[in-house]
Formats: sequence, structure tokens, C-alpha cells
Amino acid sequence: LEQLLMMETKNYRKTIKFYQKLLQKERSKGPETKSMLPKLRGQLQEMKSKVQFLELVKKYIMYAEQWGVESCALPTLIHNGRNDTTDMAPTDESTLLLYYNTEKHQCNNQNGIRVLQAGTSLGLMAYLYSRNAFLEGYVQQFLYTFRYFCTQEEFLQFLLDRISSTLSSASLDPSTSLTKICNRSFYILQAWIEDCYSVDFATNSDLLCTLKEFISCKVVPLNGYGEHFLSLLEDASSRKSDSVHQCSSIDKCEEEDEEDRKKLHSLCKKLSEDVSKKACNFNWKLSKGMGPISQYQRDRLYTSSSVLPKPCNNSFTEEFPVSFAKADEVGPYLLVEYSAQQLCCQLTLLQQDVFHKCHPVHFLNSRALGVKDKCVAIQKAVSTETVSLKVCNLFLSKCIQDQYLLQLLRNADSISTWVAAEIVTCHTSKLQVSLLSKFLLIAKCCYEQRNFATAMQILAGLENLIVRQLPAWKILPAKVAEIMEELKAVEVFLKSDSLCLMEGERFKTLPTIPSARVLAMHVQQLETGGFTMTNGAHKWSKLRNIAKVVSQVHAFQENPYTYTPDFKLQSYLRQRITHFKDADISALAADNCANFHQIPAEKHSRKIQDALRRVKATFQ
Repeated sequence: LEQLLMMETKNYRKTIKFYQKLLQKERSKGPETKSMLPKLRGQLQEMKSKVQFLELVKKYIMYAEQWGVESCALPTLIHNGRNDTTDMAPTDESTLLLYYNTEKHQCNNQNGIRVLQAGTSLGLMAYLYSRNAFLEGYVQQFLYTFRYFCTQEEFLQFLLDRISSTLSSASLDPSTSLTKICNRSFYILQAWIEDCYSVDFATNSDLLCTLKEFISCKVVPLNGYGEHFLSLLEDASSRKSDSVHQCSSIDKCEEEDEEDRKKLHSLCKKLSEDVSKKACNFNWKLSKGMGPISQYQRDRLYTSSSVLPKPCNNSFTEEFPVSFAKADEVGPYLLVEYSAQQLCCQLTLLQQDVFHKCHPVHFLNSRALGVKDKCVAIQKAVSTETVSLKVCNLFLSKCIQDQYLLQLLRNADSISTWVAAEIVTCHTSKLQVSLLSKFLLIAKCCYEQRNFATAMQILAGLENLIVRQLPAWKILPAKVAEIMEELKAVEVFLKSDSLCLMEGERFKTLPTIPSARVLAMHVQQLETGGFTMTNGAHKWSKLRNIAKVVSQVHAFQENPYTYTPDFKLQSYLRQRITHFKDADISALAADNCANFHQIPAEKHSRKIQDALRRVKATFQ
């Protein structure tokens, strides 16, 4: 935090000096300098707010740290919160927590020579109260990983017991250990609500009711923290409900779009039937390049796009409202009209909307949800009843786990299926080559802009077995075909190291969207092996490594893309992805002649004649 604050302050001062120089040269220079000044003014304001935010974070952490206790006092902290007094045997710190000496491991640690290696569930919860627990990142790492060794109810009860035992005497003397324990408990509880409300409290109404009842009955009458926590819970609940409402409104829009498509389709079909009754000799004409008409294509002939002339620009979407200019009528032609950069930006914004709703905890214990490598398809509909949690569940059995990761991965599979479907449904080789080139260029733009999620989704679509066997690959320009190898190299890079995207200066300056499946596989690899030592202590070194990997999610979410949204293009892309999300690629490809290697007519007839001659010779 200090390094980041120092770097941002340094950049802010440099930008101020540069801005002052431009102001002095404004009179002598032309309009270029004047156009730069408003942009620079906006950057200055943004940098100033970032520096102020970092300073506030530093003050908050330092204030929270003043309520930490020494590690030797942690056993006493555990006994202070116990309601039962039957077992009051003194507990040694070594029975709760295990450390290793950093000097032996040649590791630099400014906060001390001991690093936590393992601990019992009580010991790991008690370590939240130790000095420097916030500064070392232990609190956040614990909030991400505690479900491996204790339930949400057990953790909440631990905090509430500490508050109950110290609340009455905390206000008497601020320097006593009881006051420190009470205040640190409130800070830990606040961090838990702010960081993990969506995955712990929003999905567990009993847990939320227990907390609200405790605050209202015991904290509000005695301490000013009570009102603060009630408003904090209310704000978190409203944010969650807004997010759910946004998701439901998107689903509702998709359902309305589907209904509009059906109504328009039936209207056009009825119109065509009336026309055919009046003029029986009327025939629908298709261009020579269309090939044989499949049942799938017959169902789509009687649409507005078949009656109207084909558009040669994007005026089709401008002349009609979005609800009537349906994507399945326009087909893949808009993909060819837009540039790869435009499509990359809008696909990135769509991906960002989905990614920003996920939480680091969603990537934990993914084996229990049936998540496997991309070679194994995820079931389209997964319910809590159908998922087998007994075999590979790493969380405690009573822990409630949010399944948003499945939605994230299904979205990724839908985009991959859409890419493959758009290519195999092209009725000419020329259009097929154009779309292949377009998707390769989009994927290249995506990974250059650090949107690795969409880049890997497009790669998965292009690596579909049917798509890879298309004859269009042979006539693809060499420079464009090389992008496929680049994408495979990027995939190898992403799989090489779980923290590879956190390295370098580009991570600090550019937005990033990781591949959800690759990240889940990295976490699964770290989860392999036992979580406990022979004495029953939980391996904190293992849990800490898992927390570091999943914490990338919040780091990436804090730096969003700022592209200008094109809502018409986004609506088109959404509809095309939804249209093909359950498509059978092999069935679509079988109905299209462009997907097969064509034998020239003369060569084909010559082969038949040769075969007839051989058959005739056998009878002579």
C-alpha cells in the first residue's frame, strides 16, 4: 500500500508540473495544446481522488491495527469468549498455532521473524486479533478461505462471543485488552460484511437474522457501532438486490426478444401463405451460392430479411427499432461490417458485466460443483440436488456455497458455441473465410487488451472439431492463420503460472479479465492434497496460497474498461449468442455444403466412368 501510494503521489506531482507547463505555453501554441488541457484536467482529478482514497485506506488500516494484541495473549482471548466454564485448562499458544522461523528459510519479513504455518480452527480465528493481521493481509486471506475449516455460523458465533464478553467493559478504559478485543471484533465483522456479504449473508438468511438480532438487542443500547452496522447491512442488502434485479431484467429482456422473434416469424409466415394462395406459381429464389436448403434454413425463409433486400451497411439496425431488427434475421452480416476492434470492445464490455458479478470465493471448491477442464462439458442445468457434494466437497458440509461460477462458465461455453455456429452456418466459402479472419482478429485484439476471457472463449470455438476440419482454413491468409498459434501460446502462458497476470507494470495500468476456467483449474491444482497436518492443524501456508490466487479477482475488478458502449451492437451480439447457445454444431454443419471439401464435377464424373468400366470389365 505504501509503495502504491508513493507511486501514485509521484505520478500526480509529475502530471501537475506538466499541466502547469502547458498552461504557460497555451498562448504561444495552437489549438492542439488547448485540446489537451481538458483531458489532462480530467486525469488530474482522477489521480487526485485515487491518492486521497489510498491515504484513507492507509489511515483505516493503521487505526484498525492499534487494536491488535500480542500473539502470547491469543489463548487468553479464546477463553474470554467461552460461555462454558467447565473446561478452563490453560491453553498454550503452541497447541493453537504453529510458526516457522523466516531466518532459516531466508525470507525477508519486516513484521517479524515468525510466519504462521498452521493452526487449529480456533487458533486461526484467534490470529485475526494479532498485531499486524490487517497489514499482513491475513484478515482478507482468512475471509476467503475459512470455509475449508469452519462454517459461517461458527465464525459468526466466535466474533459475537468476543463482543458479548467485552462490550460492557470496553468503554471504561480504552487501553485495556478487553477494549482492544471488542474494537478489533467490530473491525473484523465490518470487513467480513463489506467483502463477503454476497457469498455468506445474502445466501444464508438465518445467519443474517442472527447478526441483526444480536446488533439490535445487545450492541445498539451500549455502543455507537450498532447503528453503523445496521446501516452497513442495509446498504449491502440494497446493492445485492439491485444486482439481482439487473440480472432478472436482462433475462426478461431476452424472453421478450424471443417472444418478438416468434411473433414476427409467425406474421411473416402467415403473410407468405396468403401470397402463395393468391399466386400458386410464385417461387422463392435463392442465389446459386446458397447450396441445398436444410430444414433449419426453410424455417427461416419466411422472415422480414428474406422479403426485404439485403442491407449493405448497418442502416438495417438504424431503420428499425432494436426489438424488430432481430439478430437471427440479420444473420452474421453485421459481424463482417463491424471492425474487429469495435467487436472486441463490445464483447469486452459484455464480459466485464458478467465478471464483475463474481467473487473470489466463487472459485473455491469448484470440484464439488462438477467443474472440470474444458474437454469435459458442463451440464446445462445444474441444481443443488443433482450435484454430488459427498465425494469432492472440500468445504465443511454445513457451508452454503454460491454457484455463480457455473453461470460464468456456461456463459463462456455459450460464446464458444456461438463462434463455432456462426462459422459453420455460413453458406459460402468467402463468407466463411471472412468470419474466420474476423474472429481471429477479435481474439487477437482481446488478448492484447488483456481480455483473456473472451480470447480463450473464441479459441475454444475455433478449436471445435467440426470447425478445425473446414476447408476454409486452407484458403485463409497466412498472416491471419498465424494468429491461431499466437492464441495457443497465450493459452499455454495462462496455464503456466497461477499469478502470471499479476506480474509486470501492465497489470497495474491496464484492465484485465482472466479466463474463469483457467483460474478455476489453478485453484483446483492448489486444492489438491490434504489440508490438515498429522496433529490435526490446518495448513495455513496452503490456504494462504489459495487466497493469493483468488484475490486476483478483486484486483482486476478494481480497474474496469472504459470503452463507450454501443447498445445496438451489444443487443445484436447478445441475441446471436442466445440464439446459438444450445446449438448442435455437427447438425448445423451437416446442412451446409460449404463445410465439406468439394470434388470438381469433371473429376467426379471421370471417377464414375472409370468405376463403370472396371465393373463392365469383370463381366467380360
